[in-house]
Amino acid sequence: MTTRMHDGQLVVDEELAGEVIAREFPELAGLPVRAISGAGTVNAIFRVGEEFAARFPLASASRADLEAEAAALAEFARSSPFPSPVPLGVGGGDERYPSAWSMQSWVQGEVADPFGQSGSDGFAEDLGALILALRAVPVGERVFDGQGRGGEPGDHDDWMAHCLAQSAGKVDVSGVASAWEVLREMPVAGEHVMSHRDLIPANLLVSDGRLSGVLDGASFGPADRSLDLVCAWHLLDHGARGRLREVVGASDHEWRRGAAWALQQAMGLVWYYEQSNPVMAELGRSTVARVLGDQDVVE
Repeated sequence: MTTRMHDGQLVVDEELAGEVIAREFPELAGLPVRAISGAGTVNAIFRVGEEFAARFPLASASRADLEAEAAALAEFARSSPFPSPVPLGVGGGDERYPSAWSMQSWVQGEVADPFGQSGSDGFAEDLGALILALRAVPVGERVFDGQGRGGEPGDHDDWMAHCLAQSAGKVDVSGVASAWEVLREMPVAGEHVMSHRDLIPANLLVSDGRLSGVLDGASFGPADRSLDLVCAWHLLDHGARGRLREVVGASDHEWRRGAAWALQQAMGLVWYYEQSNPVMAELGRSTVARVLGDQDVVE
């Protein structure tokens, strides 16, 4: 039996997904529906035929919320220099699956591995090109929505204390605590910019060693300009990280603040997903090790 990742998690299998998809999108009825295994923690994902993907939230979501995400995803797809899913519509729930859900186009590629391209300057350059392209999108009148990472690292002190208490024996908690005390104080390095906000391996696709697609752009919006730099420690070793920094042109404060966000995110993965999603827990451990071993950010 699969361990559920969250309390109250919604459950949907291929048979139910196929029935719901056929009801809401009759033009897709009869296409094979296949569950996609992976490290996803927010949605159960099904491939529909060869060209489509259905995303069923693991926690109930409203149609309005998913329509807002679809609008952000559409803007992201227009802005990204790499292929990204295009929203195709939002479906409604019923008594068997009490949540709205969404349909998108399918993007080809293999999900990035934290170590697969870790020494590649070319892959680092691709990540840098993505970040710069997103930053070039005008923020306009939009402001950071206050959700999750992307404001001030210090606002997450209580969460980090909780993670440290849960992570004894899993990572170097004393090293993390010392690094956090320094990194959380890094001053903001400029105005908020448009950001993907979750550049983890599970949201990046590769082909022939290069970045070939970007998933989960539905949170595209203004945030701390350092936030998208988390990919440097999630995916790259020291030399390639340096190349990414060169491409982005990050200052010392901006770079170290990016390390703070990577450390905050990683510490939540280490213990929370230890049993229910070992891939994510291992990502947390490897990212923590990269941050603590990076002499450019931890002295």
